[in-house]
Amino acid sequence: MQAYCVKCREKRDMVDGEEVTMKNGKKAMQGKCPECGTKLFRIMGKA
Repeated sequence: MQAYCVKCREKRDMVDGEEVTMKNGKKAMQGKCPECGTKLFRIMGKA
């Protein structure tokens, strides 16, 4: 899964990505950037 890293300013492949559910019920993926270690977050859509 790719997500935009705000620190690197590029799309990166997530490391240790896991699916989470936000407060509004939407699914999202959360992981880390392999280059700088910044937290990456990508909203997937409806539950």
